Amino acid sequence: MSPYMGGSAPAMADQVAAGYTLISAVQLKRLTDPEMDQLQFELEKILRDIRGEPMDLEDIAAIQFRNRKIARISGALQQIQATKAKRRRGA
Repeated sequence: MSPYMGGSAPAMADQVAAGYTLISAVQLKRLTDPEMDQLQFELEKILRDIRGEPMDLEDIAAIQFRNRKIARISGALQQIQATKAKRRRGA
C-alpha cells in the first residue's frame, strides 16, 4: 500500500494544490525521507507551473484562485521542511 494519499506523490501533490487534502505532521510521519523528497519535488514542480502561467490582471476571481493554490502548496512545503528539520534534530 502506498504511503501517499491518492496513491502516488504526483497525485497527492495535485490533491494538495486542488485543496482536497492538507499536509499535516501526522501524515508526514508515515513517509520516509526519500518519499518526502519526492512529494516535495512534485509540489515544487506544480508551484513552478502555477507561477509560470500568465494571468489576466483584470480577472480578480482567477487571481484569487491562483493565490489560494500557491498558499496551499507553500504551506505544505513549509510543513515538509519543518518535519525534515525535526527529524534531523532528533537523529
